[in-house]
Amino acid sequence: MYPYFGYETRCRQVPLTFPPQHQNIQPGLEYLMNPIPISDNPEYKGSGKLKGKIAIITGGDSGIGRAVAIGFAKEEADMAIVYLYEREDAEATKQMVEHYGQRCLLIEGDLRRPAFSSEVVKKTLAHYGKLDVLILNQGVQFPQESIADISDEQLEDTFRTNIFPHFYLTKAALPYLKPGSSIISTASVTAYAGAPLLVDYSSTKGALVSFTRSLALQLVSRCIRVNAVAPGPIWTPLIVSSYSAEYVKTFGLESPMKRAGQPFELAPTYIYLASDDSSYVTGQVLHVNGGIMTET
Repeated sequence: MYPYFGYETRCRQVPLTFPPQHQNIQPGLEYLMNPIPISDNPEYKGSGKLKGKIAIITGGDSGIGRAVAIGFAKEEADMAIVYLYEREDAEATKQMVEHYGQRCLLIEGDLRRPAFSSEVVKKTLAHYGKLDVLILNQGVQFPQESIADISDEQLEDTFRTNIFPHFYLTKAALPYLKPGSSIISTASVTAYAGAPLLVDYSSTKGALVSFTRSLALQLVSRCIRVNAVAPGPIWTPLIVSSYSAEYVKTFGLESPMKRAGQPFELAPTYIYLASDDSSYVTGQVLHVNGGIMTET
């Protein structure tokens, strides 16, 4: 177990580093990482905040999505998890959700295809009969030293993965969302602080901030809330599949807490935004980034 339990250990500001490692395909496989990201906080006890709710979680097989799935299960929600190809990770997440007594439908496919988003919503409705929460969490990033190195193919892939499915899935889900429903996106600290190696990725995350604010205003009269979470450096498969092994060794040390966050440290923020605890919160981006100061 990597040293993140309990709270005092997490806040010591002692630099925590990772062994050098790299995976050659995105968005990466969690079961191959060393150490495995921590998705489940044993100290977190659910209290039925999401009892009876049905959620779709994209990128729910690993990383932040897996942590959200586990947190939602502890709060008594059932869910559909959408993933690209990471079947072993997805099956492991399903087992974790079922361990906490909740149902988990796995849906494999490519969210860059508009028709697949409609398929996701139809399968979820056929399985559960309703939909309450949409977690839009899929993403890729391809670091480049210069904008000149961002090919047309990379630019299109980054936008088609990181932002287009937000429109596709929201359009497909909206007819079935009732008052009290929530749409929650995963933005990024890079939308605010910038990132010299991630010009295209940061641009998509900035688009998600505007998407969140504008859609919130559009749907407020329907009592559907739209918010986002902006993580800082978090230890997920996306990191080892996009950065070099040498870069991974120091990942997260730039944060004031001198470490990367673990996925479980974000889950309560998504739970809050999906629950009635945040009934007066819409159009907002909540920052979970280890103390990095940003302009909101």
